Amino acid sequence: MDSATSDPAEGADPEADPRPPLRASADNGLKIVVVGGFGAGKTTLVRSVSEIRPLSTEETMTRAGETVDDVSAVRDKNATTVAFDFGRITLDARNVLYLFGAPGQERFWFLWDRLFSGALGAVVLVDTRRLDDSWYAIDRLERHGTPFVVARNDFGGPDFAPQAIRDALDLDPDVPLIHCDARARSSSKRVLIALVEHAKHRYRRSYDAQVPAPYEELPR
Repeated sequence: MDSATSDPAEGADPEADPRPPLRASADNGLKIVVVGGFGAGKTTLVRSVSEIRPLSTEETMTRAGETVDDVSAVRDKNATTVAFDFGRITLDARNVLYLFGAPGQERFWFLWDRLFSGALGAVVLVDTRRLDDSWYAIDRLERHGTPFVVARNDFGGPDFAPQAIRDALDLDPDVPLIHCDARARSSSKRVLIALVEHAKHRYRRSYDAQVPAPYEELPR
């Protein structure tokens, strides 16, 4: 039996942003992981785009954590993810998209490899004020061979040119770099669409490279 969706994402207008009811089951579940540095906006992105009230493992930050995590660039942050965030988007009657937001602190990075397993692709959220925080995520995704896009989250920081960000992160030319505002559902959707398109093209190229050329009969 189908059920109605839970409350809209925080800040959303339920009348202007109606969300379809969830189906009781689906044939195909597609997994996307959202990664990035500490305080880059991963939880915010999952919340903004999920059609259900996201499962969140945020806990209040304490002074004790300041000796473990670098909070110098996120002084206004008062809660942090300690496991992962989970959201869902229904694509059609038979396909759903599952979103996993990974924790950003270095002490939780060991969870990332498990989250990457079986993923269609990943979104790397970056804060241009702290680009160094993104290198580990990009390195792990490249090692896993997981398709990914880089989304520059808008924190009102320095307005770097796209090529400057590419150079700083040493991105391959075919990796999409997208500007986004993780608070806005429409912007977060564009990031996910870009990732799905990138993954589709990458898997298609991989498939085409493995298909043998047609047999040609040699002249007698």
